[in-house]
Amino acid sequence: MKIKAIKRHQGIGTEVKDATYVEAARWGKYRWWRYVLGLMIILFAWMVVANFASALVALAIGGKEGVAAFGRLDYAAFGRVGGFVVSMAGFPVWLAGILIAVTLIHQRHPRTLVTAREQISWRRVGHGFVAGFVPWVLLAGLGQYLLYPDSFSFNSDLKTFALFVPIALVITAIQTTTEELFFRGYIVQGASLIWSNRVFLAIVSAVIFTLPHATNPESQEGGWIGMFLGLFVGTGLLFAIVSLIDGTTELAIGAHFANNIAYFLLFNWSGSFFTTPALFSVSEYHARFYDITSLVLIPIFLVIVFRVFKRDEASEPVSQNHLKGRR
Repeated sequence: MKIKAIKRHQGIGTEVKDATYVEAARWGKYRWWRYVLGLMIILFAWMVVANFASALVALAIGGKEGVAAFGRLDYAAFGRVGGFVVSMAGFPVWLAGILIAVTLIHQRHPRTLVTAREQISWRRVGHGFVAGFVPWVLLAGLGQYLLYPDSFSFNSDLKTFALFVPIALVITAIQTTTEELFFRGYIVQGASLIWSNRVFLAIVSAVIFTLPHATNPESQEGGWIGMFLGLFVGTGLLFAIVSLIDGTTELAIGAHFANNIAYFLLFNWSGSFFTTPALFSVSEYHARFYDITSLVLIPIFLVIVFRVFKRDEASEPVSQNHLKGRR
């Protein structure tokens, strides 16, 4: 059953405008110091507690030698599956920090980081997934194979791959959703209290998203051009713009998951920070190919999410003016 968009009325002849997830920043309690405190809690969970959680997982998998390997950031010592689990173990802690900040500090529902409606449209999340997965596989995956077939090798260890698939699906969903709730959700909402201009919000989100990803091996291989096109424009700016246009982070959540799961399960670069037992291992990172692919994928993604998958009634933001709170 579709959920109809609702326009609530207050008084005679007064109509309340449908809200977006950005406007939900002023629901609950939203004074500036609350966003500073919330950001401190999130960063502490991400930078400190998450590392402790990864160390515990490393200890459980490899004992004292595992802790030492984690200290050296030697994830290869745990094997491809174990290394993936250790490197991703901190994301549930980071997610917990975000949920604590929103529910306790701002006293509003965590769903407001995604949408201002009363329910998340999983159909819209699915639209983002399809729009992100299919073009990425066809262009970045198969396209690279056609141009550089010698750099591809098939993973014959299908037993390990089969074991890895459910692990990757669950962990990657947590990882990408956590990043979207923070970079496109909490950061954009907090910045909107300074200036609600969409260009400003998109740039702030993209810059903050790019900074922690700048040390990834892919970024180092691609140089400043690759970092700008692949991270800043092709991911950070694109997902922020799409979220601001759509009024929700649903599309970005689906697309981010699609991008990462395709990379982890189908075409994984052997020099990546996240080396996984994907179906195909790519021995060489072709930076300029990915730069061009990033630019080509942007208009294709936008056409699919806004033209092919037209927004239905279920994905229209619903006004929740009664939830606006005190500062």
